[in-house]
Amino acid sequence: MVGMPTDPQRYDPDLGRKFVFVTGGVMSGLGKGITAASTGRLLSNAGFDVTAVKIDPYLNVDAGTMNPYQHGEVYVLKDGGEVDLDLGNYERFLGVDMTSDHNVTTGKVYKNVIESERAGDYLGETVQVIPHITNDIKRRIREAAEGSDVCLVEIGGTVGDIEGMPYLEALRQFAHEQDDEDILFTHVTLVPYSKNGEQKTKPTQHSVKELRSIGLQPDILVGRSENELDDKTKEKIALFCDVPTDAVFSNSDVEDVYHVPLMVEEEGLDEYVMQELDLKDEALPEEKRSTEWRDLVTRERTESVDVALVGKYDLEDAYMSVHEALKHAGIQRGVEVNVSWVDADDMNDHHADRLKNADGVVVPGGFGSRGTEGKVEAIRHARENDVPFLGLCLGFQMAVIEHARNVVGLDGADSTEIEPDTPHPVIDLLPEQYETEEMGGTMRLGTHETQIEEGTLAAAVYDDTSCTERHRHRYEVNPEYIPQLEADGLTFSGYADNRMEIVEREDHPYFLGTQFHPEFRSRPDRASPPFVGLLDAILDEQGDAAADETEVSA
Repeated sequence: MVGMPTDPQRYDPDLGRKFVFVTGGVMSGLGKGITAASTGRLLSNAGFDVTAVKIDPYLNVDAGTMNPYQHGEVYVLKDGGEVDLDLGNYERFLGVDMTSDHNVTTGKVYKNVIESERAGDYLGETVQVIPHITNDIKRRIREAAEGSDVCLVEIGGTVGDIEGMPYLEALRQFAHEQDDEDILFTHVTLVPYSKNGEQKTKPTQHSVKELRSIGLQPDILVGRSENELDDKTKEKIALFCDVPTDAVFSNSDVEDVYHVPLMVEEEGLDEYVMQELDLKDEALPEEKRSTEWRDLVTRERTESVDVALVGKYDLEDAYMSVHEALKHAGIQRGVEVNVSWVDADDMNDHHADRLKNADGVVVPGGFGSRGTEGKVEAIRHARENDVPFLGLCLGFQMAVIEHARNVVGLDGADSTEIEPDTPHPVIDLLPEQYETEEMGGTMRLGTHETQIEEGTLAAAVYDDTSCTERHRHRYEVNPEYIPQLEADGLTFSGYADNRMEIVEREDHPYFLGTQFHPEFRSRPDRASPPFVGLLDAILDEQGDAAADETEVSA
């Protein structure tokens, strides 16, 4: 775990559990999750066991059926929970593995309350938002916090959203219920600039007014702004929002979100939180606190590589974990990774040039037929030109299809997801999926172990004969075609329960596809092996090219 102290646990459980509730105002997408995760990272550095809960007020039971354009990627937890991408940030920043219990949605809450009512659990009571819905919300938060010293709770959306009202009411009640719980309310707002360059506090004032109208008074205010908040801006916010001036903090723009903990540490946010939660005496002395996070994220990058990410969503959040996994691999190898998005659905000259000029190619996961032909062509380019390649889930399947069509000669080979009437269904529906009717939560999900053949590229990448990674798919390699497919350089080097999990080429510098999603377990201090392998192959290719140039010059 990044930065966790080696000393025995110093926290006194008799002090009771601590909660930090994080709300947002003015607009969504301000960075509540990164602010909360950064606070948690610093508390973890100080010796505390920190966990997090993400509350999503939408009516969906989980994020599994959502379009990435609306909420970004669907992040998969070890227990198979399909959740909001903020849970990925919490896992990466805190260095912990979470479960579905750490993601609360309106769909989960209402589903449970209605099922309880149908079962007669309320003994004839009139079931209402207060107290039944709010009680279920509070129960979920407390259960998710068990075993931790501090629990960060992020409420999605903005104050004033009708969907979020039951949650804010639950928090209001929460703060008055148990004597052994210490509560801290943090509110994140936007501090924009006027045309003359003045930092404007009115949006923050109105947001706090809305929060106070429902009975919540923030203890800490964090202003998201392009630059640090001026002293006079902090004083004005404090005066009009009824908080001490030293409870107003800046969260200005940074080049890399991993630098946010360093920035808020300089602001003193962690010290203030520990002071208000009576944790100062329990924290590790500053000289004993871990500096591993700072050392990792400020590590010098001595080289740079260009990687083409071939997908159909022109939105970085749709592939957030892939971007982060590439970044983690770069941290481990001291390399700056420049990612260029290549539109698989419209491979025009601009995007074709990006692909042609890339040092490596990554084809990520996805669903549906749109963009699949572009992905196949990108894989063909990587195979024929010895460009290091990594395929993830759908990218793995497209690599099999490309080989079947262009190497084995199976004309029209495809996935039955894309072309149900393909003459060669080299990718087909998982057998257990044939009787499935519902879409949500019914795929092959969560952590599964994969066995790896000795002496293969995959074994070298993982330095082991097995790996444990997270999955999210309905389709698999059709076992009937494996004898034909394992020819002319293609090898299935990883498998689980007779399912093909890893594919590679023996006639290529680095050609690896995984049915699973290794990006979901990648961390700044524990880069995903397939991504590190990709960078190593790129660096080796660059080294060979440089050596060739030197030889020619000589």
